[in-house]
Amino acid sequence: MNTEKPKPTHPLVNKRKLEDRRRFLRTVFLAGAAIGIPLLGLTPMARGWESRLRPPGALDEKDFLSSCIKCGQCVQVCPVLAIKLDDIDQGFGIGVPYIDSRSQACDFSCDAVQCILACPTGALTYHKPDFLGVRPGAKMAQPPVLLAKEKDPEPTLNLAERTGLAVLVRPESCLARQGKGFKGAARGTDFKGIMRFTEVDRWKPIPLKDHPFDVEVCDLCVRTCPIKGAISLDSVLGDDGKMIKSPVVHEPCVGCGVCEMVCPTEPTSIVVEARKTWGVA
Repeated sequence: MNTEKPKPTHPLVNKRKLEDRRRFLRTVFLAGAAIGIPLLGLTPMARGWESRLRPPGALDEKDFLSSCIKCGQCVQVCPVLAIKLDDIDQGFGIGVPYIDSRSQACDFSCDAVQCILACPTGALTYHKPDFLGVRPGAKMAQPPVLLAKEKDPEPTLNLAERTGLAVLVRPESCLARQGKGFKGAARGTDFKGIMRFTEVDRWKPIPLKDHPFDVEVCDLCVRTCPIKGAISLDSVLGDDGKMIKSPVVHEPCVGCGVCEMVCPTEPTSIVVEARKTWGVA
């Protein structure tokens, strides 16, 4: 029987083993970070890539993402706080400005599209450089007329392209198509969105909940649209062959999202589809 006791390990050997272990763990951690951080960019793909509505004047998505430096200047100048910055769940889109029209639309309360003026890189611009193409249907046929400025010497917005297009995605839930009216706050008394009503104040946006409606046939999307001729309530042929009233979107639509924000149905009957263009499926 071997009764020889094991020799004690020298303290330097123990220290060296601990250092080797720490070095190994540190290497594994750094390697994981090196691989994992870039993979954050794939997060949107895993989530189905959530298409974002960009602020007015945004370049096409690829050019916008490569030009925007995520400085947040557009966020700071927006009078209705419509512009937000993407969070980490958007991967390589983190910190990039976007608009969620349902929670707060751009209603052009600034009159001059201040976000474009504030952008230091041209990611938001009035006019694209010649070397950047224009997608079919993105170009506005005429400069859009802002109803709040209609009586001003220069009533138009200096926008050459639309950022999206309003689409009646749930016609079956539209109150107008059902022949129903609406009375009260468009999105309820808890809704925090704001917008400008020129009959209340030419310059100061007010909470949407503070401007209740009372209409026999719902036309909130039409009466709150800030762009002249962008949407109307027209007589159309219903599924049963009878004539009904329905919102109809027209070419001057710039994709501001006000119609989506004020629509009283839940979920909304009309949405602005980001980067959708006129006359292109």
